[in-house]
Amino acid sequence: MNRYFIAILPPTPIQEYANEIKQHFVDQYASRGAQNSPPHITLQPPFLLAKDQVAILETFLENFAQNQNHLPITLDGFAAFPPRVIYMNVIKNQELLKLQSRLVDDIESKLGIKPKGGNNHSFTPHLTVARRDLKKSDFYIAWDDFKQRQVYFEFVAESITLLLHDGKKWNIKSEFNFQ
Repeated sequence: MNRYFIAILPPTPIQEYANEIKQHFVDQYASRGAQNSPPHITLQPPFLLAKDQVAILETFLENFAQNQNHLPITLDGFAAFPPRVIYMNVIKNQELLKLQSRLVDDIESKLGIKPKGGNNHSFTPHLTVARRDLKKSDFYIAWDDFKQRQVYFEFVAESITLLLHDGKKWNIKSEFNFQ
């Protein structure tokens, strides 16, 4: 069994900016957790899947993506899940909410795949820059700085990405383009 998750990856310039922020958290607070994956917006949280089922999943995702339209994504400011996580805020829009809901529902009903812990969490789209290894005391110092910082990006999502955990970090396994 391997661990996977499904996400939207932003364009390279936004990934580079997010990686600079992640590096800031490494340098200032020894918080490395966010560096274990490329900058992303999670659509389907991590789940376990047998290796012999991956081709079925990839076929499903190819077909799913072919039925999706490109969708606008806006990152505006920073937000947090106190007391450990700081992220670039993704503005909720109907297209993104529908895509995520449809993906989670379809992947469960058609493939029986559920994220670890189930699908009982509401969807808060975000792009994490500091993760749970950020100490609580450092979180409040960092959040005092980042809640004031301005960041704004717009892009059009044209695909979804399947990521695979190699035991240490998350790597891109496959990408599936929208119609």
